Amino acid sequence: MSTTQKGTLFLVGVGPGDPELVTVKALRILAASPVWAAPLARHSSRGESTALAIAQAALPEARPEILHLEFAMKPVHLGRKTDPEQLAVWRAAADAVLARLDAGRDVAFPTLGDVGLYSTAFYLLTLIKDERPEVTVRIVPGITAMSACSAGQMRPLALGDDIFAVVPAAFEDERLRDILTRLDAVVLMKVHRRFDALLDLLEELGLVEQSVLVECAGLPEERVYTDIRVARGRKLHYFSTLLIRRKQTLVQQ
Repeated sequence: MSTTQKGTLFLVGVGPGDPELVTVKALRILAASPVWAAPLARHSSRGESTALAIAQAALPEARPEILHLEFAMKPVHLGRKTDPEQLAVWRAAADAVLARLDAGRDVAFPTLGDVGLYSTAFYLLTLIKDERPEVTVRIVPGITAMSACSAGQMRPLALGDDIFAVVPAAFEDERLRDILTRLDAVVLMKVHRRFDALLDLLEELGLVEQSVLVECAGLPEERVYTDIRVARGRKLHYFSTLLIRRKQTLVQQ
């Protein structure tokens, strides 16, 4: 009785947007993978994946099968029951990937930034492993948007004895105030929907001058607000990040 060699699933971080920030390892694996699984927001009018666009720009000669996977872009609250619609689309995505793996084809799942930081890749991986624990998976880390923001603005994320946190800006309770009050350096991710309220809080805490807002870090449409008050009332892009660092003086003599 013969058995078919199963494919390998590669979860590949492709960085914040600049194709030159895709790692050598990511390029090698993407180039060798016959299938690229592209995450799309369900019912998206744009009909495109930013991660896929980065991969294609980095490897313009590649001709893989593009497997479009729909994801319901809703907030995920760990520890609570998963939204049924979200679970259904994740399962459908997992089944589509498993069909290719069962046929012996490797599948690369490019994801924006790094796989381990607020990526849909791990939800997909969880369901695949639940259904097929023996599937071979490899993870390729990528450069994060916050790293690109830090480099572009020549501002450290954390130094010395800084206590540093990365926080989704969807926090709507006193935890965010406490974090901003107690910690030395904070990155707020995906601030687009709550920016005005966040600006009010930063003004109250005296942190406006210590903050920089970056839209679409590493992408062609990148925009930087060194005076974040200018962005009040604006419709910001989904990929908007706030860098906040209390200590502005790095070396004292």
